[in-house]
Amino acid sequence: MIEWLKDFRITLRFLWKLYTKLEGWKAVNEFPNHLDKAVIIVGPHTTWRDFPIAMAFRSVLNIKNARYLGKAELFKGPLGFIFRWLGGTPVDRFSKHGVVDQVVEKFNNAEKLFIALSPEGTRKRVDKLRTGFYHIAKKANVPIVMVGLDYARKEVSVSEPFYTTDDEAADFRRIIEFFAPLKGFHQDQGMGHLLENKISSENETD
Repeated sequence: MIEWLKDFRITLRFLWKLYTKLEGWKAVNEFPNHLDKAVIIVGPHTTWRDFPIAMAFRSVLNIKNARYLGKAELFKGPLGFIFRWLGGTPVDRFSKHGVVDQVVEKFNNAEKLFIALSPEGTRKRVDKLRTGFYHIAKKANVPIVMVGLDYARKEVSVSEPFYTTDDEAADFRRIIEFFAPLKGFHQDQGMGHLLENKISSENETD
């Protein structure tokens, strides 16, 4: 059984590599697999196409123990095993314990775990980033790793891991500066305007 599973994973990784090659995508650097835990934020998130690309590079970059969040209802039906097999982990949106605390508990109970999130929280153009991923990383005391999807170059880039600091504004500027140059599938829904807005706001303050 173990050998069969190992062979299956090797085959699956080969197929994902073939998919990225046929689609013309490449990774420009490696994922920090020396880490045991991290919050991974992936962006810009502008299309459903981001999901299979992220799944492919999870395999290509050999990112183990990586999960994404899904509402608990998805895991209770007959297709729940598919979401789990694809790396989903449930959160209860109606629990008295907020989503942030639920995910922090997952980190606290695991020896190795990566949770992947979209910093925008939606495929639509946003005026500001969500903060849930940031507070998860801070409360769980795990680093943040940024993964960028650039459709213009068809490149996946990975940042150096970093821990949150006492200067939240500076941390978010760092995040926005990483994602701002990247072109999503729908280029008008990226994060470039967030950097422009931040610079404009800082200039007004000065």
